Amino acid sequence: MEKVTRSDAEWRQSLTPEEYRVLRQAGTEAPFTGEYTDTKTEGVYRCRACGAELFRSDAKFESHCGWPSFYQPSESDAVVLIRDTSLGMERVEVRCARCDSHLGHVFTGEGYEVPTDQRWCINSVSLTLEPAE
Repeated sequence: MEKVTRSDAEWRQSLTPEEYRVLRQAGTEAPFTGEYTDTKTEGVYRCRACGAELFRSDAKFESHCGWPSFYQPSESDAVVLIRDTSLGMERVEVRCARCDSHLGHVFTGEGYEVPTDQRWCINSVSLTLEPAE
């Protein structure tokens, strides 16, 4: 996979202020406000910053947490996991492997009836949906 590297100025020029805040500064969009929270459209979810394929709609499920939830990425090397100790708790941050943009967090062992027992809680603003034809 070819890495995407841009200067801070280039990221600011190519992203909206909200996209920049979430993708490049590890922000979080408000719950239940994202474009893809309740979307049932079949297709591929790509990184909004670089276009890399990250998730597929067949791995999306309703967790009722306020953000789009998936039980696995489309490929294990599509994302990078990083220990996150911000906000006084330990979580696992999810970043795009291609451009290092913040996507959200992954949680394990919450009891959702999905094949992996994982909830990949991803910000809608970090994604674009490419509908299936």
